Amino acid sequence: MSREEDRALLKAAYEAFESEDWSRASEPLERLVRRHPDHPKAGVWWYDAALAYKFQRNWAKAYELGREAAARADRDAQDPAYWNLGIAATIMEDWATARDAWRGYGLTVPDGDGEIVADFGVAPIRLDPAGGGEVVWARRLCPTRARVLNVPTPESGRRFGEVVVHDGAPVGEREVNGQTFPVFDELLLFRASALPTTTVHVRAETPEDVRALSAHFDEHGYAAEPASGTRILCSCCSEGTVSQETYHQVAGGQQVNVAAPADEITPLMDAWCAAAPARRSWTPPTAP
Repeated sequence: MSREEDRALLKAAYEAFESEDWSRASEPLERLVRRHPDHPKAGVWWYDAALAYKFQRNWAKAYELGREAAARADRDAQDPAYWNLGIAATIMEDWATARDAWRGYGLTVPDGDGEIVADFGVAPIRLDPAGGGEVVWARRLCPTRARVLNVPTPESGRRFGEVVVHDGAPVGEREVNGQTFPVFDELLLFRASALPTTTVHVRAETPEDVRALSAHFDEHGYAAEPASGTRILCSCCSEGTVSQETYHQVAGGQQVNVAAPADEITPLMDAWCAAAPARRSWTPPTAP
């Protein structure tokens, strides 16, 4: 190709990039950068091509071109080329490359050969951002993976305990007792959970009874949450700053979403009732 053809290819690629037409941006950028891999601007082209493939959820290509972009980026300078490579390498389960990418960005991750499993704190994650967009709390296992701590609503089709990959760019905030947490969008479901969600009706005369129910399920590695703790927000509000004060358990009759094997729900609920039978009762869900 001539220089004029290269310039035309570059112009078309970035016009598509600006209009977020990722499929029309990625292919010409890749063609161009493979023709001129060591051009002074090649680092930017490799990164943008990898990014365009990321937006298409073409993780194999995002990984392949992301490695080239990171190879031309400065280490320990929080260069986004390393972050995007860390995401793609995680999804491809190339843990050695993922570790190197996070360290190249400037983060500390534990040594090892397999999955990165550490405690990067908790964060709100927006599940299925193109669909229901339910925001749940999750514990971050690495810079881009998190295990869901809430019981998602039954209609969402999602589950307590599943592990998701999330993006690194915040989309909104949640403020809890004066502390602000960035909300990250889910990119994909990394590992499903075997725990289904079941809705039961309970009577609990005091908030302490409701807290005891949640603690009882938690002790067994499961979860129980009153459905009254869910707030419905429009997308604009969800992607802004939302104040979530510490949730106060409400007493009385209410729906509770529980995440546990179906055959263990009855003994768990019965044990919770038996501890204070005068104040607690429950109704099993009606079979469909």
